Amino acid sequence: MPFVMMCGFPCSGKTTRAEQLKRFIEENRSGVRVHIITESDLGKNIVYIDSLKEKETRATLKSEVQRKISKEDVVILDSLNYIKGFRYELFCVTKSAQTPQCVIFCDISEELCKQWNSSRPDADQYSHDVLNGLLMRFECPDSRNRWDSPLFTIQTDDELPYADICNALFNQKAPPPNQSTQSQPLSSSDFLYELDRITKEIISEIMSSQKTAVPGDELKISAANDSFSFQRVITLAELQRSRRQFITYTKVHTVDVPKIANLFVQYLNNSVK
Repeated sequence: MPFVMMCGFPCSGKTTRAEQLKRFIEENRSGVRVHIITESDLGKNIVYIDSLKEKETRATLKSEVQRKISKEDVVILDSLNYIKGFRYELFCVTKSAQTPQCVIFCDISEELCKQWNSSRPDADQYSHDVLNGLLMRFECPDSRNRWDSPLFTIQTDDELPYADICNALFNQKAPPPNQSTQSQPLSSSDFLYELDRITKEIISEIMSSQKTAVPGDELKISAANDSFSFQRVITLAELQRSRRQFITYTKVHTVDVPKIANLFVQYLNNSVK
C-alpha cells in the first residue's frame, strides 16, 4: 500500500492538496482506493496545547496508518507531521509493510500561515500561542533523510506533480525491511525452554566457580567446549543483564540448540570484560 505523508505549517493547504491527490489517483488508477487519515475531532488548540494529548493523537494516527495498510490501497496522512522523529516512525511502518512512500511538503511562509489562519472561522482557528509554538517547533523535511524521501515541496501557486508522485508510489520499489522493522521469527517452545535452561545453568556454574578462582583462570563450563575467561568477580546482576541481551539477540537469529552453550560463553567472554 503506497503511503503519502503530508507535512507543513498549520493552514498551509495540506487538506486541499490531499483531496486533489485523492481525486487524481481514483480517476486515473482503476480499482485503487484512497484513504485520507486526519487528526482527531478534538479541537486543534486542545490537542496542541497539551503535550500528553498531542502524543496520544500521534499514537492514534500511527495506529490508523498501520491498520489501513494493504497491498491495494493508498493511504494519505493529512496532519502536520512536523516532528522528524514521528516521520521516522512512520517510515519504519512503511518499511515493515514493504510499501513505497513519499512526503508532500506544503511550503508557505509564516506570515501567510498566520494570514490564512486568521481568515478561518473562529472555531477552526489556531490560537496565537498554539500557532506560534507550532511554527517555532516545526522541523522541516529534508530529502537527504531517507524517511523524508522522495520529497515533493509544493509552493502556494504550484500544481501537484501528479505524474512524479504516482511514479514514486506505484513504480518504485519499497525500501527493504531491516532487522529493526522485521517481525521476529517464531521459535518453538522447546527452543525457548532450552535457551532459558542452558543460559541459567551456565550463569549458575560461573557464580559457583568464581568463588575459588583467581584472575586468569579458565573456568570449564560443562555444557560448552569453550571456557569462561575469569578476569574479575562478576556480579549476578551483570551476568543476568548479559543473559537477557543474549536471549533477545538469539530470538531474532536462527541458532541450533547444540550451539547455544558455546555461543553464550563466547558472548559472556566479550560482554563482561
